[in-house]
Amino acid sequence: MTASEKPILIVGGGIIGLSIGWQLLRQGFEVTILERDTAGHSASWASAGMIAPHAEAGFEDMDLLKLDHASLEAYPQFLDELKEDTGTDVVLDQRGTLIVGLDRDDTLWLRRLYDFREHLGFPLEWMSGSEAREKEPSLSPKVVSAMWLPKDAQIENRELLTALRTAFLNKGGRLLEQCEVTEILVKDGKAYGVKTAQDQIESQTIILAAGSWSREIPGIPEVLRPPVRPVKGQVMTARRDESCPLECMIRSPRIYLAPKLNGRLSIGASTEEKGFHTIPTIGVFRDILDEAWRAVPSIYDLEIEEFIAGLRPGSRDHAPIIGKTKLENLIYATGHYRHGILLAPITAYEIIKLLKGLPSELLQPFSPNRFLVKA
Repeated sequence: MTASEKPILIVGGGIIGLSIGWQLLRQGFEVTILERDTAGHSASWASAGMIAPHAEAGFEDMDLLKLDHASLEAYPQFLDELKEDTGTDVVLDQRGTLIVGLDRDDTLWLRRLYDFREHLGFPLEWMSGSEAREKEPSLSPKVVSAMWLPKDAQIENRELLTALRTAFLNKGGRLLEQCEVTEILVKDGKAYGVKTAQDQIESQTIILAAGSWSREIPGIPEVLRPPVRPVKGQVMTARRDESCPLECMIRSPRIYLAPKLNGRLSIGASTEEKGFHTIPTIGVFRDILDEAWRAVPSIYDLEIEEFIAGLRPGSRDHAPIIGKTKLENLIYATGHYRHGILLAPITAYEIIKLLKGLPSELLQPFSPNRFLVKA
């Protein structure tokens, strides 16, 4: 497929929209991104930047785990291409994840996770509390068990988002910020453009990547709207110093601590069904900090930089919604929930396959059509 005369329209300028748009430009397509706010400053800006398929693997998520692994493997190429187009070296931090247990119940929970991952052949190691503290001396004496996952990674999410925005513009993309799409234009079973408060723009290809807002945009028939809702997550950021020299990601059944190479420490996160409410709340951060302090007591004296809340786009089955829809010309790339940063490379690369008419086995389980009622 060659680039069409009309630009591809991407509704949403978050991590997914920016990644797809930039990669399409590299393939010679013309692309316009329409963003209701500021590109890259929504859910992924508030995230911890974890790229951790081994820690996140669920018992019934084999298709998602395959997609996660493919995206982790694609990240080095993705970042190399990003450096080519921006000159910015965004580093993939591959210092691994240590999941800890602080009591007997935690240990039983952790052993179940360990057995499952061992069965799948993941690289991992079971540790006692003392062995975990040898690896990560900042851990609390209350830690009684741990699972070490050396292949998990993380990234400085804000550096990544800034670089993606720059790459999109450097490659000639058109970015319309503070530009809310008020309607997807549909006629005779085809999507043919979008309407904004200022304009109407037509296109032969529209990609809906509006995250938590994907279902809220009028125009798409109700039965075909993506079943996506906002799931609030609250995160705080501290500044590490010599009193808290964490070297890897720490997780427990209730919280995570993600130390960045630039000295930031992300601590989170809540999971709340609060609609589009994005104001941080005292009670949630009280609980997060209490649990984080139980695992890593040396956070006590760290300086706080930020409290922030974001909205994860959660689908009905908590798996992403990616692929062609029953409306001609309309593609969905939404519902990534907790995996937006992890899945950005593979989502972009596989969407390009779809636009070129190539099959994508990885995306088949995540087709938007899986939610349609079968007669």
